[in-house]
This record gives sequence, C-alpha cells and structure tokens, in this order.
Amino acid sequence: MHRTSWLCPTPIMTPAEVEAYLHRHIPLAAAMGVRVIEGGPDIYVLEAPLGPNINHRETAFGGSVGALAMLAGWSHVHFRLRSEGLDGSTVIQRSSIDFVAPANAPFRASCTGADAAAWRRLRRSLERYGKGRIHVDSIVQSGGRVVAQFQGAYVVLPH
Repeated sequence: MHRTSWLCPTPIMTPAEVEAYLHRHIPLAAAMGVRVIEGGPDIYVLEAPLGPNINHRETAFGGSVGALAMLAGWSHVHFRLRSEGLDGSTVIQRSSIDFVAPANAPFRASCTGADAAAWRRLRRSLERYGKGRIHVDSIVQSGGRVVAQFQGAYVVLPH
C-alpha cells in the first residue's frame, strides 16, 4: 500500500482567484485572455475573447478552442481536489476533441466533470496507490451554439 499524505486543506477559491492562479501558473491562459466565469466543485466555465485567438478565417484558432476546453477540465479536476483537501499535480494524459462549427465570437468552455462514482474511484486510487486518473468532458460554445466537444483523461500524481 502506498502511503502518501494527500491531505492539504485549501479554502475554496473565487472565480477571480482561480483566474489569477491560471494566469500566473499557466502563461498560455493569460496570453489567450482566459476569464473564469464560474468555478466551483461541480462546474468550471472559462471564456476567451476572439481577438488573441483568431485565425486567418477570422474564427477562433482550433488550438485555442482545444486549449480552453482542456483548461476547463484541468481546472475542474485540480480545484475540486484542492477544495476536498487533496493535493497533487494534475496533468492531462489523453484527450480528443470534435470540432463541430467555427467559433466566430468569444468562446466558452464548460466542464461539469465526472459523476460521484468516478470521484470516489479517484480518491481511493490516490489513497491506495498515490496516483489516480479521472475522465471529464467539456463543451465549447460560441454565439449560442456548440462549436466543440472535448473528452479528457487527467492524471493526479503526488507533488
């Protein structure tokens, strides 16, 4: 049995605090102009303006759309663990994205995360093996329509 102390209580952060954290620790978030619209244990909603993310067709660059979706998932996993008093390094392991329409306005990624059973499995894995994995999805919308669907597997490792 792997014995790592995961308990590291952290108060729940406001959306503004999460945004500042992302801009400070993930420079791409600042360069993209990412804003945290909503953040809590059950949902993360991030938004990016079109300007710094525009491509030659005057729509959002696909890499920016994918990065925002991945960042919404990462934020959900990382900050939920912190709010539950668990600490570790959250990294993306695998992802896929389906682009279904161009984003020609600011775009918003929403991640509602995994179900309760998946969180219980992650917590057990962290306690037993010192690492774990969880799958979460994000939906990206622009101008009131879905422009991309993202699926990601995130791994949590000890610091």
